[in-house]
Amino acid sequence: MILSAALLFSTGGAAVKACHLSALQIASFRSGIAFLILILLIPSARKGWNWKIWLVGLAYAGTMLLYVLANKLTTAANTIFLQDTAPLYILMLSPLLLGEKHRRGDLPFMALMFSGVLMFFIGHPQPMRTAPDPMMGNLLALAAGLCWALTLMGIRGLGKRKRGNASTAAVAVGNLLACLLVLPFALPVSGSGLRDWLIIAFLGIFQIALAYVFLTRGMEKVPALESSLLLLSEPVLNPVWAFLIHHERPGPWAIFGGIIVLGATAARTLKAGGEDDD
Repeated sequence: MILSAALLFSTGGAAVKACHLSALQIASFRSGIAFLILILLIPSARKGWNWKIWLVGLAYAGTMLLYVLANKLTTAANTIFLQDTAPLYILMLSPLLLGEKHRRGDLPFMALMFSGVLMFFIGHPQPMRTAPDPMMGNLLALAAGLCWALTLMGIRGLGKRKRGNASTAAVAVGNLLACLLVLPFALPVSGSGLRDWLIIAFLGIFQIALAYVFLTRGMEKVPALESSLLLLSEPVLNPVWAFLIHHERPGPWAIFGGIIVLGATAARTLKAGGEDDD
């Protein structure tokens, strides 16, 4: 189930680029569909909507919106790799927001992660048909990583207060907010075709909602460490779909930076799991 979730998540970049609707239209409509599916399929998504859930949901909505905006401007590889720098923000902000101390070896990880991020900004990335403004897209993807980090820290903070439905409720609320916040800018819709709406339906139903159902059910039976490592298949597959469907090739520095980001994340996940066992 977790691998299925990662597979569905990984299709986001290629699907967003294949849709002719604007970034705000895609972001609003796909999240609206995802919200409806989530509250229908997951009963816990309908519970506990207090102001703290809404606050975490706002951070998640930022992730959803920035992800689509970034994908329309830069490569799918750059978008997902830079969004996956969330652990770097968590390490920097968790002592302040969660009161959690750094683990041994966190500083080398932070330095390695930061060096990976710098690789995406070396030189002047060349625009291409599917990535017309790589620099702006890269910056938006970094912002998506920050929002994702705030989402994860918010869910963890709610979990410490024994709010068992925090994750599903925050995701549902986040999709609702992502839909409503930009809906005025997404209307009216013109020049769309059946293919575009099928892509929107796929993104909302499968790439977000069903993937999240698989993830939550899979994580009930799979240890957190193994789940984290399995989910790393998402950023690996994401640029593969973009290449197969759109012939999109990320630059060599971006590939190198992505390898550093993913490698550092995997290494720290394994190290943290070992320390927890100790």
